[in-house]
Amino acid sequence: MELWDAYDRNQNKLGFDLVRGEVIPKGAYHLVCDTVVRHVDGDYLIMQRDYNKTAYPGFFAVGAGGSVLKGESALEGAVRELAEESGIISGTEDLTQIALHISDSTQSIYYKYLCVTNCQKDFITLQEGETIAYKWLSKDEFLSFMDSDEAIDVQRERLSDFLNSIR
Repeated sequence: MELWDAYDRNQNKLGFDLVRGEVIPKGAYHLVCDTVVRHVDGDYLIMQRDYNKTAYPGFFAVGAGGSVLKGESALEGAVRELAEESGIISGTEDLTQIALHISDSTQSIYYKYLCVTNCQKDFITLQEGETIAYKWLSKDEFLSFMDSDEAIDVQRERLSDFLNSIR
């Protein structure tokens, strides 16, 4: 059973837990973290989602991410998710927040981070049930991908300010 802290829309803890898969009470939200990964050479990491995923099976997603667990900060969750889904080990000091998006429809607060890494590009580790492939794209390839129908539409929307800043 995966537990999350419940938050209000202003990111204040509400003092009770949420359980993954159960209905989130009205007025409550959970934290989600996503990390855009840029190599020091300027390439961006995209990872293919497992075909068994409920949302966007088989699609390539930007970087790594997922729900923040009970007791974690969004930043700590981002570090954990990045390591689990890609094998990239970073510290909280290696991530910079680039966006915050609140979704009333999913009752989620999305924290978006950027990790600039010098990892060995061919040593990405895939997480069974989550990721099945990866690609490194140049900045121009990455921007073209994000403008295409191949990109996950909600990722494009939530990263729009960041994408505009690197154009």
